[in-house]
Amino acid sequence: MVSVGTIIWLSSELMFFAALFAAYFTIRSVSPELWDQNTAILDVPFASVNTTILVLSSLTCQLGVFAAERGQVGRTGSLLNFRLWGLREWFILTFVMGAVFVAGQAVEYANLVQEDVTIQQSAYGTVFYLTTGFHGIHVVGGLIAFLLVLARTYLARKFTHEQAVSAIVVSYYWHFVDVVWIGLFATIYLVK
Repeated sequence: MVSVGTIIWLSSELMFFAALFAAYFTIRSVSPELWDQNTAILDVPFASVNTTILVLSSLTCQLGVFAAERGQVGRTGSLLNFRLWGLREWFILTFVMGAVFVAGQAVEYANLVQEDVTIQQSAYGTVFYLTTGFHGIHVVGGLIAFLLVLARTYLARKFTHEQAVSAIVVSYYWHFVDVVWIGLFATIYLVK
């Protein structure tokens, strides 16, 4: 039931992001010169590296889920032997990658503010910060979920099916956040 509820909730989140995409394309269509001017400022190579980190975090998250499904909460060997990692190690790595992504977004925001791309400056700034900002809030929510799952594994005496289901549900959310970012990245940074 938790999985079904999560999928239904993510469907509503999909509609929320669809509205943000619609606003982006609507405002873009009425002022293309504003888009040409502001998209030239974007640091596409930096955003590409940041995107790669987030996308790879989806892989590490899924590896953690596979470990949870095997009932392997922690590593069974050396920390350097990735094949023996458990849920905790994969989720900690995923958390770090997600945090690096958020930090990268903060760096990008700081650079854009120096270039006078702000929410108040233009419709472009407003839509850029709304879409990427709401996505960033969702990433932070995912990071909090990872911390809760990890804390639960450390506090419990025995790894249970319910904990594995929690890890799976968090992975649904994380994969959703990643897919939304791929759409945002393509829309904002690649479509001219």
